[in-house]
Amino acid sequence: MDNLLLAFRKAKRGKSKKDYVINFELYLQRNLKQLQEDLINKSYAPCSLKKFIIRDPKTRIIHSSIFIDRIVHHAIINIIEPIYEKMFIYDSFASRKNKGTHNAVIRFKTFINKVSSNGSLIRQPYNNNSIKGFVLKADIKHYFDSIDHKLLINIIKKKITDEDFIYLIKKVIGNFITENEKGLPLGNYTSQFFANVYLNELDYYIKHVLKAKYYIRYVDDFVILHKNKKRLEYFKSCIENFLPCLKIKLHPDKTKIYALRNGITFLGYRVFYHYTILRKRNIKYFDKKFNELIGLYICGEISKEQLENKLNGWFGYAKFGDTFNFRNIILKSVNNINHLSKKSNDGENDHDDLDILCI
Repeated sequence: MDNLLLAFRKAKRGKSKKDYVINFELYLQRNLKQLQEDLINKSYAPCSLKKFIIRDPKTRIIHSSIFIDRIVHHAIINIIEPIYEKMFIYDSFASRKNKGTHNAVIRFKTFINKVSSNGSLIRQPYNNNSIKGFVLKADIKHYFDSIDHKLLINIIKKKITDEDFIYLIKKVIGNFITENEKGLPLGNYTSQFFANVYLNELDYYIKHVLKAKYYIRYVDDFVILHKNKKRLEYFKSCIENFLPCLKIKLHPDKTKIYALRNGITFLGYRVFYHYTILRKRNIKYFDKKFNELIGLYICGEISKEQLENKLNGWFGYAKFGDTFNFRNIILKSVNNINHLSKKSNDGENDHDDLDILCI
């Protein structure tokens, strides 16, 4: 019951004002007690997933679970996470506490320094970013759609022996119905975690068999850095031969070896030795969203607080690159619109400058 109560608290984060959360919490003890009995009696059955499409900017199909199923997902991860956290390699950065994209990029920069011997330049450098070294940048083709259910369960069974718990995990995984028993649904909390468990097999192969020292993985994107290009070609060949064991394969168009001197696109940033910038595609996407937000703000469809929250979220990402001037331009343009709005309303709407915390 303690675990279910903790799972409920985690599931309601950021959603406490939703009707379905309010209704569930109204009879919390009764609802959790019923859920506990269903789990013990093995009568629990997850509901069908709600399917919808998002474009952010990449088009993705998301499958959402109802609230009570999300509580079960958190309850499962509460038990299994401490076991696997001890097993995961240090340089796996997705869906883990104190990790994330920013820490992955910091680690990537550290590896660039080491591989290039603190920025040693090539023989005929064309600028001060013309450093030595290479990176194998790889991606698993259709990763979430390719995860094999039976293989995933067998991997989990290496560490989890309780048959009742395995039965519950099978219920959750099997709720995503496919013809060939493959795939995990994007949008489920358990999917993110099980995706890490599945590729932990690859992590161990790369780190302990291939002995690749400078390796980072974020979900199904991974990089290996080395001063020798031929060594990376060897790693790539070995990985291609290993992945069929997991019934997955590298994406042929997204798996290549690059020279560090040209700058490397990694987790939304383009990383050079002396500076980091945002991807052009991400800036174009922000420009489009920014104009939409300003339009909604001027029309009064969103509040000043909502606009601030949206911009702060993006600035939190953008400030990690060398973007101070760009962010300043955005902030000034927003406040100019704010002042014009205040004048046009003769002071009726007292719009203060926006409080953009991350500038």
